Amino acid sequence: MDTLAPTSKPAIPAAFHGETVTWVQHWTDRLFSFRCTRDPRLRFTSGQFAMIGLMVAGKPLVRAYSMVSPAWDEALEFLSIKVPDGPLTSRLQHIGVGDTVLIGRKPTGTLLTENLLPGKTLWLLATGTGLAPFMSLIREPEVYERYEKVVLCHTVREVKELAYRDYITQELPQHEFLGEMLRGKLLYYPSVTREPFPTQGRVTTLIESGRIFTDLGLPPLSTEHDRVMLCGSEAMNADVKALLEARGFIEGSNSEPGSYVVEKAFVTK
Repeated sequence: MDTLAPTSKPAIPAAFHGETVTWVQHWTDRLFSFRCTRDPRLRFTSGQFAMIGLMVAGKPLVRAYSMVSPAWDEALEFLSIKVPDGPLTSRLQHIGVGDTVLIGRKPTGTLLTENLLPGKTLWLLATGTGLAPFMSLIREPEVYERYEKVVLCHTVREVKELAYRDYITQELPQHEFLGEMLRGKLLYYPSVTREPFPTQGRVTTLIESGRIFTDLGLPPLSTEHDRVMLCGSEAMNADVKALLEARGFIEGSNSEPGSYVVEKAFVTK
């Protein structure tokens, strides 16, 4: 009897780990998350990103994605948009449990606490999937050792795009190890731009009007006490950078710490 030869999978390039998808969550028709296994040799710092993707026509097709999962997690988690004609996301959105994804072996990025000068309040300002690295950072114990308050501000167009909202507000405060550490320190501030919501408007508007500070019971941004991380659309990054620099904030980098940092790697395709 003839036997069928097993279908051969394309070899994983040396620059990547091939990991197995273990969970997929579709938040909306434009937004999804997934988890996959993590090679124990992969090392990263909470807030960093890696090149991730799929093998397409025998070649790696990858983009930069920040890790949603904290550095101590045994698995990896990512948050992605869906672009119908996007070279990668049009394919990635169809992955299922058991599929293989590529994970780059050399994570990097600028959203690191060591790239900021010491301060009292850490502001994490995100739009859309820019939330990803901050999900990693708000579960990093070192962040709460460095700062008295950590403010996570997430701005989206529609309410249903507030990914991880229930986890942040309900599950995380009850976390066995992190709950006590972050209760009273982590302030979550979601805002929506295109639908009715208790907090409406772009983050720049909320800062300039002073509403965000009134709502949170915190003083206006000051280079003396506040440190800021930005991760969002190019427009958001540019607008908030201008706002911060007008107030005397100086951009930090991997070579020299400052009073704010911005992640320029952002998945758009």
